[in-house]
Amino acid sequence: MPTTLDHALLRRWAEAAVAGLEARRAELDGINVFPVADADTGTNMLLTMQAALAAFDPAEPGPSLARGALRGARGNSGTLLSQVLRGIAEEAELGAGLRRALTHATAAVAEPRAGTILSVLEAAAEAGDDPRAVADAAHVAVGRTTGQLAELSRAGVVDAGGLGVAVVLDALVTASSGEAPVREPARVVRPRAALTTERETGSAEYDHEVMYLLDRTSEEAVTRLRTVLAALGDSVVVVGDGTGTWNVHVHCSDVGAAIEAGVEAGRPHRITVLRFDSATARFRRPRAVLLVVSGPDVAGLVRAAGADVLEARTGHTVTGRQLLAAVEETGAAHVTVMTCDATLFGLAARVAAEARDAGREVVVVPTTSVPQGLAALAVHDLDRNAADDVVAMAEAAAGTRTGALVVAEAEALTWVGRCAPGEVLGMSEGEVVLIAPDLSVGALWLAHRMLTAGGELVTALLGADAPADLGERLEEDLRRTHPEVDVVVYRGGQVDFPLVVGVE
Repeated sequence: MPTTLDHALLRRWAEAAVAGLEARRAELDGINVFPVADADTGTNMLLTMQAALAAFDPAEPGPSLARGALRGARGNSGTLLSQVLRGIAEEAELGAGLRRALTHATAAVAEPRAGTILSVLEAAAEAGDDPRAVADAAHVAVGRTTGQLAELSRAGVVDAGGLGVAVVLDALVTASSGEAPVREPARVVRPRAALTTERETGSAEYDHEVMYLLDRTSEEAVTRLRTVLAALGDSVVVVGDGTGTWNVHVHCSDVGAAIEAGVEAGRPHRITVLRFDSATARFRRPRAVLLVVSGPDVAGLVRAAGADVLEARTGHTVTGRQLLAAVEETGAAHVTVMTCDATLFGLAARVAAEARDAGREVVVVPTTSVPQGLAALAVHDLDRNAADDVVAMAEAAAGTRTGALVVAEAEALTWVGRCAPGEVLGMSEGEVVLIAPDLSVGALWLAHRMLTAGGELVTALLGADAPADLGERLEEDLRRTHPEVDVVVYRGGQVDFPLVVGVE
């Protein structure tokens, strides 16, 4: 039976594809030798898929994914991945969509070659409509790429872009069946250092990658543009989304001529130019972590832990412009953002997509509280691979439970009974879980309740108006009743809660 790609399945697929590419990004980067051994195929495909997911609109699921991928496409591999999503958007069934994707991708490449994404797409398109059969066929085709391209054969690796497409098709299996296929890691005969040192300054002929979006043009102008770019360099890929916007990619030395060709063809914008030997030279440092927090005390804690801070003003909403400016002010090529507030996560995702369009890699780690952000910072390690570091921070944040105390201002009915003005409410994961007579008792009761599920570290953040001895009392009580647990108390300075508690 043909697989129908409805909006719910497409959303799950996009989410699973982002997760799959995140998990295997380092692996894909490590085997990237064609067309350029610049170790960025996994990163480019991930950023492209993240841009697609950020643009997802349930009212037009397929087209929105395709547009997002095209506008956020990075590198040769990301540009071709956008055509996979375009093909899917134009057909209701999987097999037909992959065949359409193959047509678009093949037409986009100036010099199609076997052993690339195109070979993997062709095998997948011939496999029919069953997601598992399609993904299996793609992986078989990936295994054949080593013998199809001399560059891959010399390095002893499979094609990184082809494997990336296979990972995306595995995500469709996961989205449609709920079961993730088990695959072996890509085989690397030579060490990663040997792969990347082959091309420290680009190919022997060309040392720049030029990319831009192109509007206000025609099919005839695009055809002429491909011809001009092919004469200027290699790795020419010009793809569209079917609505009049085109993504242009070329490796060349004459950057001005490549851009002028775009001006003659239409209206180029979002122009990105990178040298292969210094793709991140315009950034002051390789990586940064940015947290959004409220109050100077907690901001100081975060800075002391090594992170950048966007300090939100009490009573004011953080805007996209403020968050984007904070990301840019880090001066880093790779920025991990933690909002410490669930209501800001959607905003952060949109800002991340906009920053990626400008050439900066931005990843948002979901956090709902400052203790989760501090827990993530505690495991942050610049010596670790960026992708692995993000995973470690995300796991630390997810493993931290958060609770808080608030003083009732009026009589109210809660999940645990009626409270009177002045009584203290203990909240955990957004729900009222206890009513206490004062802050000291409430702090102890809340900590005890949160520790029933286990924990090794309790972090307490005192609010701006909290008594100075509130933390001392909690620390003494927990050391007596839970000697196996470490307790850390900070003056957080928040105005909304007298006490915030995190349990790791």
